[in-house]
Amino acid sequence: MSLNYIKNCYEGCLRPPTVIGQFHTLFFGSVRTFFLGVLGFAVYGNEALHYSCDPDKREINLYCYNQFRPITPQVFWALQLVSVLVPGAVFHLYAACKNIDQEEILQRPVSTVFYIISVLLRIILEVLAFWLQSHLFGFLVDPIYMCNASALAKIFNISKCMVPEHFEKTIFLSAMYTFTIITILLCIAEIFEILFQRLGYLNQPVT
Repeated sequence: MSLNYIKNCYEGCLRPPTVIGQFHTLFFGSVRTFFLGVLGFAVYGNEALHYSCDPDKREINLYCYNQFRPITPQVFWALQLVSVLVPGAVFHLYAACKNIDQEEILQRPVSTVFYIISVLLRIILEVLAFWLQSHLFGFLVDPIYMCNASALAKIFNISKCMVPEHFEKTIFLSAMYTFTIITILLCIAEIFEILFQRLGYLNQPVT
């Protein structure tokens, strides 16, 4: 694969063929990534260090924190961002290999169908991420987490753990849910824009 294909693929990812797609790229690439990278680190960066349980022993704290956080939120949201980017990147790589310009994508039936499929895949991945996030982190962060530490030490059946900055984490969770919903709505709106553009191409008089 030549570097020209990679260059065209990169430009296609930055400049989708629809207006809503371009706004989605701006929203996705700028606001969401900045929010996660900067504010996410500020809220969750040192969570494990400040997580304490009763009794305050290192092994209890580590065990209960791993139970409380099967996966850290930063890693989960980073995986979500990368996975949602994959369908669009694969499509634009396909378009680059077929030498299809961005202006021609919606004028060709086959490329239009493939592009719609990539948008639908983005919606599915976002919905799946929303469902996983709700099961992993919930919607509210309680200040106290009751940890079942019986597997670590028989004398500690239930350990009470203090969750640091729980209110800030609740606000951040709500913001990430909101970002996911906005992205889903933008993808749905983009599909309608594509259909309207296709109808416009089909209704153009033949010269």
